[in-house]
Amino acid sequence: MALMGNPFSAGYGEARAQFLSAAQAVGAALESFPQGQRGPDGGDLGTDVAWLGPADASRVLVTISGTHGVEGFFGSATQIEWLRRAQTSPPLHNTDTAVMHIHAINPYGFAWLRRTNEDNIDLNRNWIDFSSPVPENSLYEEIAADLCPPDWSPETQQRTGARIAAWMARHGKLGPAMFQKAVSSGQWKHPDGLFYGGTAPCWSRITLTHILQSRLARATRINVVDFHTGLGPYGYAEPIICRPRSDSRFASTRKWIGAAAKSLYGDGSVSAEIQGDGMSVMPALLPHAVVDVVGLECGILPVNAVAQALRADAWLHAHGDPRSPEAAPIKAKIREAFHSDDPLWQGMALGQGLAAAQAGLAGLHDE
Repeated sequence: MALMGNPFSAGYGEARAQFLSAAQAVGAALESFPQGQRGPDGGDLGTDVAWLGPADASRVLVTISGTHGVEGFFGSATQIEWLRRAQTSPPLHNTDTAVMHIHAINPYGFAWLRRTNEDNIDLNRNWIDFSSPVPENSLYEEIAADLCPPDWSPETQQRTGARIAAWMARHGKLGPAMFQKAVSSGQWKHPDGLFYGGTAPCWSRITLTHILQSRLARATRINVVDFHTGLGPYGYAEPIICRPRSDSRFASTRKWIGAAAKSLYGDGSVSAEIQGDGMSVMPALLPHAVVDVVGLECGILPVNAVAQALRADAWLHAHGDPRSPEAAPIKAKIREAFHSDDPLWQGMALGQGLAAAQAGLAGLHDE
């Protein structure tokens, strides 16, 4: 159990309970969306939404946690702490401003300590137009068999790891960047592989679309902060704007989130350029409003350790048994790659998360 007062939780069940308790204490309007899946403890899974402020507010801050399941610890803790502090903050009901916290949009991944959902789909590769041909990722095809082999014996890990290292070496100094691009930009051909985008809109995409379009139909100015972990220096949360620097809204977004923000496109961000992410399409989902979206990415482990944890977890759910004793060390590694129990890391992450949320709220009134 988390220490009393600590908004960081031990797992999805505790995070959900803390979120609902904090929302109820501040008088937030709550709505829940059951997923119909079960967690490893047999508990129900769902996405919960807390709304503070006028229902017809024209200016709304939106925060999202758990897009990538196991990454949900950071976003959940920030939402919980923000709600707790709202009890002593100036009330929103006397303004034309509201805040909507969307907790655990991928509850299955959060509960099962998976970055992906119940069908191994990466939610941030699922937002493509499936009526058109899916994007190609030729680099992924070159290493697909070694990334996700059918067994995870020490011998296989050594053999496939050596082949991946040789592939990177052939690309010289660009090897690490090429590997990150190959693996994380998205692929739509290997259902058991990494960063799989699926074949149709998944439950989380459908649910998030419904939440945004139904709750924000009357809003004209919307700022979104989507919390992530796994890339970048230890404890540093990089703001990522999913617009090119040439887009006029890039400068407007950076004005409220801060000058350290990077564009997802060719700007040296810790993230590779990706396809099918929800952050890039949110403005199109809400064409009646001015919408700025920021992904806040907080680092923990080196990227090679994160990749190894993802490979092991993909094997476990495709070919192993996530309830078996062999699952425990794999799940420990995947949790360590996307969340830290170190109080220093938690303090750094929480401070930056709260600052981003408050910046998003203040930024609603910049223009």
